[in-house]
Amino acid sequence: MSGAPSRVTHARLSTGRRPVRSWWGKAWQRAVEEAAFSESDLRAGRAIARAGAVGGISVAAGSLLAAVREGDDTWTVEVDVPVLDEPARRALVDVVAAEAGRIAALLDGELPHDLVEHADEAGAELLPFGGELAASCTCHRALDPCPHAVAVLVQAGWLADADPLVLFALRGLDRDHLVAALHDRGPAPGGAAGELADDVEIAADAVIRARRLAELLDAGADIDPGLV
Repeated sequence: MSGAPSRVTHARLSTGRRPVRSWWGKAWQRAVEEAAFSESDLRAGRAIARAGAVGGISVAAGSLLAAVREGDDTWTVEVDVPVLDEPARRALVDVVAAEAGRIAALLDGELPHDLVEHADEAGAELLPFGGELAASCTCHRALDPCPHAVAVLVQAGWLADADPLVLFALRGLDRDHLVAALHDRGPAPGGAAGELADDVEIAADAVIRARRLAELLDAGADIDPGLV
């Protein structure tokens, strides 16, 4: 797995309550509840998140970074999450490759429960617990996490709820590296090599299309219907 994982900035999320639909999204929110210093800080952070006061969240290996607006002030929040070491990342790739369809499920916004269980057993924990979410903020609150950091964590949970690969990226294995590692991997166990190869080709094609679409949108160009 050569090359450093990239940093991806997600667009600012709209205002309003966002119900978390997935089991992993709810697990993330439980971790946020564990991390919050008090119930009042948790309520304040949720209110900031729902008000849309959090800017675009930048996700990289072991890091969340975002600006949070409060009145006339803007604060910078950074959250640190432990990154998997190289053996654990390789074990995670093995777990994804162990069953045909897992990479396609991930790219479709689903995180199979047994994938997470098997990854945990292999020493590659995807879902953090509250004590792993270490936050800092440029505001003057002495407690960690402050409501601004809680707001960023809440919205990060919304991102992971919609795209479980956000969890992979935080742990040090972003989408591109996962797809490349699967593509370079040997035959899958149990005779599923052909199905795995098909899934990886689908994944690689999806990544290429997404990159091209993002480039066109940034350039303000007309979108080819074949890319959508």
